[in-house]
Amino acid sequence: MYYLLLSFHSLIRWFVLFSLLLSLYMALKGLISKRMFSPLVNTVRHWTATIAHIQLMIGITIYFQSPVVKYAALNTVDTMINDGIFFRYLHISLMFIAVVFITIGSAKAKRMTTDAEKYRTMLRWFTAGLIVILLAIPWPFYEYVSRPLIRRF
Repeated sequence: MYYLLLSFHSLIRWFVLFSLLLSLYMALKGLISKRMFSPLVNTVRHWTATIAHIQLMIGITIYFQSPVVKYAALNTVDTMINDGIFFRYLHISLMFIAVVFITIGSAKAKRMTTDAEKYRTMLRWFTAGLIVILLAIPWPFYEYVSRPLIRRF
């Protein structure tokens, strides 16, 4: 079950990134061209936050089953730069913060009165979420915590 969830988590990462980039593109385009905040943009806003929440819930489930995290919990003398420390503390904390940013941005944009405020709010909060996510992903070029871009089922 753990490896299936891990593969699914790796796959959904791309949906989160795609939906965030699409939301940011729509918000920037809407703000620049002074467009109406359409139902399509509102749906993309909503689904971006929903996909991020689903990813977070899968990630939390993986966190409590992860052999890497369990090993890091047992061996507290390890150096600070290794995959156990990264996944035990940094990855989950930063991803949680990113989802909070996305959630705040989605909720605030929904409640704004003007279209420009909605776009601007989405742009600010979703950009902050995207930056944090990009920092917290265990990219293949990270020396100590590299993971594949796509996991096989």
